[in-house]
Amino acid sequence: MKIAVIGLGYVGLPLAVAFGSLFETVGYDINDARVRELQGGEDSTLEVSPEELAGATCLSYASDPEALKSCNVYIVTVPTPIDGNKRPDLTPLEAASELAGRVIGKGDVVVYESTVYPGATEEVCVPIIEKVSGLRLNSDFFAGYSPERINPGDKEHRVTSILKVTSGSTPEAAEFVDGLYARVITAGTHKAGSIRVAEAAKVIENTQRDLNIALINELAIMFKRMDIDTEEVLKAAGTKWNFLPFRPGLVGGHCIGVDPYYLTHKAQEIGYHPEIILAGRRINDGMGAYVVSEVVKQMIKRRIQVEGASVLIMGLTFKENCPDLRNTRVVDMVQELSEYHAEVSVYDPWIDAKEAEEEYGITPVKEPVKGGYDAVILAVAHDAFREMGIDAIRALGKGQHLLFDIKYLFPADQVDARL
Repeated sequence: MKIAVIGLGYVGLPLAVAFGSLFETVGYDINDARVRELQGGEDSTLEVSPEELAGATCLSYASDPEALKSCNVYIVTVPTPIDGNKRPDLTPLEAASELAGRVIGKGDVVVYESTVYPGATEEVCVPIIEKVSGLRLNSDFFAGYSPERINPGDKEHRVTSILKVTSGSTPEAAEFVDGLYARVITAGTHKAGSIRVAEAAKVIENTQRDLNIALINELAIMFKRMDIDTEEVLKAAGTKWNFLPFRPGLVGGHCIGVDPYYLTHKAQEIGYHPEIILAGRRINDGMGAYVVSEVVKQMIKRRIQVEGASVLIMGLTFKENCPDLRNTRVVDMVQELSEYHAEVSVYDPWIDAKEAEEEYGITPVKEPVKGGYDAVILAVAHDAFREMGIDAIRALGKGQHLLFDIKYLFPADQVDARL
């Protein structure tokens, strides 16, 4: 057995390393720079350590499709984003399927891990493989779906320690796919009844989290108007054994802020309008603008002129303690503050400045200026910010300034305002 992992991002690389410790594995990516980086033993996503890369002794890297032709198991781990109209963008998935179609042979198996709506694997991906290869599903080749559950920046829940859902296009294929993953997933596997069930299971995992966060965000907005501290309410409610410990905030990233749109797209395609899911999305997508409106109100109360004000946003990644900028909603605050003609600076020790510039047109500051800001917004809960301490962060503000804490990094009596 020779495995190809197509796509070496946050999902594909840890998986390739896991398989590459047991089986001959080719990690493939269209990005030459990414391949060269990995060949040099470094991972810029920080998901895999140099020691782990070196330990995958059966793993090689390639950006040339020719390297895939000797493989017989193909695992697709490319991103599935949304477009500007918040509709599924299957372009990377379609391109990966075309690639698989060019290299797949009789008896081979292709497994998809990318998050999609129920039916996408069999309705979109497989027909592309069939068209390009001339082969037929379940007679010439087989398919499977095993949704990724990678949590960027999480060093406790790794690919091998998270239970894996598996599925296949036939009972025999399902058994093969399940057995394959069982070789490297120490947490075990769960074999779903069909590919569509596995697809649906994945997309609702993040939809459920999105809705829970939307509820807490809406409560935070309500409690603000009632002059009630949201965190105090959540702490009190959290004393009940089955109260879920969600907190308000910005909802971005490659999963929670994206996946629900895949499900709602499919629902609308079959004639059903998913009201609750879309309502949750509207609330969460609007939180950046809401935070800025609260910041502006607090600045005005302190007689700080908003137009021309110097505002520091601490944190740009979509979550704490990782360099992942995908779909970060911090950019919503940057854009909203710019509408008020504020001078916005962004500081984040985790990010690649070049990536921030290319993706969002944001040039982050290398170090914030002491005493230089009319307002400081704690947007991401990096440990580095907590370790700076409240005094050091306060020192970044001018004599009269606002410190707004989105993520409850510090107690309420140490900041000026928070969600």
